Amino acid sequence: MNDAAPHIGTLREKPLHASLKHWYSRPGDRIEAPIDRFVIDLVRDDLLIEVQTRGFSSMKQKLADLLDLGHHVRIVHPIALNRWIVKVDADGEVLSRRRSPRHGDPTDLFAELVSFPDLVAHPGLQIHLILTHEEEYRRHMPNRSWRRKGWTVVERRLIDVVDTLMISGPEDLADLLPAELPETFTTQDLATTLGRTRRSAQQMAYCLRQAGVIIPAGKVGNAVQYRVG
Repeated sequence: MNDAAPHIGTLREKPLHASLKHWYSRPGDRIEAPIDRFVIDLVRDDLLIEVQTRGFSSMKQKLADLLDLGHHVRIVHPIALNRWIVKVDADGEVLSRRRSPRHGDPTDLFAELVSFPDLVAHPGLQIHLILTHEEEYRRHMPNRSWRRKGWTVVERRLIDVVDTLMISGPEDLADLLPAELPETFTTQDLATTLGRTRRSAQQMAYCLRQAGVIIPAGKVGNAVQYRVG
């Protein structure tokens, strides 16, 4: 039996975060290491690695401070290409398991990247997308999630890593634009081409514009047209 105390930050660690950190770690990495006034998930030589499963906004200030201090930071972010929804009772017993009809895509990054799209151009920042299969566990908690009739997500679990994609600068974001997009396009064109919602396309356009990848190219009615800059 291991009586060693858990590392700082691991006591409330969610399964998906823990699994990705374990999968990503290499011999010699320092885990939950204090750097300046922060605790970093993994430290590999002079590279600081932060596993962020969601909620980029919560790390905005930390990231900006680390970059200002001259550190090289890599954000590891999972995107579930396929997800299985597992419903459990109060005791954790599985009630049902089904595959979600929604499939993730690397462009899902932009829903999080809206928190700091301008930092993508910083030479000290990388974002490593981990394309996965995962399980999403839900428990019935009345009055907690009206959209799902009380079924609340309690945790996510990694099943498998399918592929990875490194974002090292604006040029890598540009590669996420669909090849069949017209030379000038609106966010509706982008949504239609991607098969995503207009809101998703607007988030993508905002990030790409802030990163200097696309620029305004006129209007069609009230809709702004863009082109690759």
